[in-house]
Amino acid sequence: MSLRIHQHNPAELVEQTYFRIQQERMADVPILNPALSVEAIDFQRWQGHWLGVVLTPWCMSLLLVPGSSENWESTGENKRRFVKFPAGKFAFLGSVEGELGEYQSCALFSPMDQFNAQSQASMTARASLSGLLSAPGAAREEKPADKPSLSRRRFFAMR
Repeated sequence: MSLRIHQHNPAELVEQTYFRIQQERMADVPILNPALSVEAIDFQRWQGHWLGVVLTPWCMSLLLVPGSSENWESTGENKRRFVKFPAGKFAFLGSVEGELGEYQSCALFSPMDQFNAQSQASMTARASLSGLLSAPGAAREEKPADKPSLSRRRFFAMR
């Protein structure tokens, strides 16, 4: 099978693929969370490829979808590779689906029974992706000691 390159955001195709999987392969699986539906979340360009989260009633996973043939590392189905992100190295498994072609996934949650609503799971997916793309400690920016805080300035301006 030749590598399918996605020039445009594959989010809609990801949703179609996982909805089909739900209908064909997961229909009678007891771990499905009825409060959740298939959703492709925040797919964006990352190192020439597409990175996002797929949320389903049975799992939540990071997905890497080829956006170019440059520096795409094919793994083969069910073969693992480690991908380096600002937050560290994460294991991705190779997969192939008809509509989507080759892609790689990294499981975040499965089963999905800890989520009570789609909005809760979507927020968790967005936070997970944001954390993946942030270096550890990046959110804790130190303030220089010689600069007053904004609230202190406001305090003195009110006098």
